Amino acid sequence: MSHTLGIRQAQKQKTRQALLDAALGLLEEQSLSSLGLREVTRAVGVAPTAFYRHFRSTADLGVALVEEALGSLHPMIRTTVAAADTADERIVRAVELIAHHVATHPAHVRFIARERHGGVQPVREAIRGQLARFAEEVKEELAKDPESEGWSDDDLLMLANLYVDQMLITASLFLEALEASEQERERVRQVATSQMRLISIGRDHWRG
Repeated sequence: MSHTLGIRQAQKQKTRQALLDAALGLLEEQSLSSLGLREVTRAVGVAPTAFYRHFRSTADLGVALVEEALGSLHPMIRTTVAAADTADERIVRAVELIAHHVATHPAHVRFIARERHGGVQPVREAIRGQLARFAEEVKEELAKDPESEGWSDDDLLMLANLYVDQMLITASLFLEALEASEQERERVRQVATSQMRLISIGRDHWRG
């Protein structure tokens, strides 16, 4: 019996992932607010009623896509912003992480960029929640730096949010340059690195 249940669970998980993958593909050409569940189930080859065994609505599916797109990044972000020998080293690591993530998961990055300010409230809130988690995690790492001595919690969170916002801008720049030349992608790296360095310089002179 347990073996049969295991097979059923594996099949259920496979169908759920197929629905997520199909939705992500369809969202390359449209927003989540215009996506119909029949489109998704048709792409997977299952009955529309099967959708509700996995998601309550397309908004619920969108929240699951947010988790898929951003959830796995938390340990990588913490590792990237962990104490480094220099601020420049940390910045270079961050830019390379973003470049790699955009290159390997462009559809996820495009989905987040579009839906961050989109028309589906639960998805906007899910993205906002994930970004708030990133900011808290970055803040915790920044607090360990000697330069943070005497900084208030609010100021550290403000700095962390600046870095997180800049990471999103950098992801958008790399996304736009996906089909560009290596020379153009290198220019994006240089611009992104300079912008993060500017935040770092501002940190050194902040007297909040």
